[in-house]
Amino acid sequence: MAHIKVGVSLYPQHCSVEELRGAWTEAEQIGADSCWIWDHFFPLTGDPRGRHFECWSLLACMAADTNRVSLGPLVSCVSYRNPDLLADIARTVDHISKGRLALGLGAGWFKKDYDEYGYEFGTAAERIDFLESACQRIRSRLEKLNPTPLGRVPILIGGSGEKKTLRIVARYADAWNTFGPVDNFKRKVEVLERWCDREGRDLAEIEKTVLIQGFGSQESWDRELKSMDSYVEAGVDHFILGIGHPFDLGPLRDFVDAARGFNSSGK
Repeated sequence: MAHIKVGVSLYPQHCSVEELRGAWTEAEQIGADSCWIWDHFFPLTGDPRGRHFECWSLLACMAADTNRVSLGPLVSCVSYRNPDLLADIARTVDHISKGRLALGLGAGWFKKDYDEYGYEFGTAAERIDFLESACQRIRSRLEKLNPTPLGRVPILIGGSGEKKTLRIVARYADAWNTFGPVDNFKRKVEVLERWCDREGRDLAEIEKTVLIQGFGSQESWDRELKSMDSYVEAGVDHFILGIGHPFDLGPLRDFVDAARGFNSSGK
């Protein structure tokens, strides 16, 4: 059976850098397998003018502060940075972390980021097409850099579009992230499996991650925790909890404990 992993995505909004550093240090101490940061320039919830920090600068700091967890963006928008430059940034963070980087990539969707920073938003189809070309350019650039990454940097692709995005996942991804609930996850896995069949890819080669969000409600966290077995039966390999300020990591502790029990049971 697969070893079930648990990670946390820390939302870099309405907080200080010191609070973020304390949160990812605590997450590693709790036993998280992974730590992630989203890639936006403005808060997604709460005061839209609130405090916010840039993803890759934080990841470099996280790489230096931690020793064990895998880390990466969930996910890095490929149209915010030239893909070859993004590969170079990722390679550098990989070296700082001593080989623990997972490179999460996505097509982008938050129009305010694009408008405020002068990027061309275009259409959803254009952004998804660019995601595919960026995957190719990034993998090629990683192989050309001197020095190269410390190992093969796994590419995680976030998204669930059934006509294009999941085809790109089947072609290029080492890991894939989507959302719950369980029924939604099941459907997306079925579609991804069909794309894997068409692309000559084994679905089992792709680590399947799901982003779980409690939205500040202990009841929501408890409901998702009770669904862990159902998620695993549907194919989840890696649970990632989305947690914002004030970074209460109690739910992470609960999921880590549950995963330990699940892994030791041999289910």
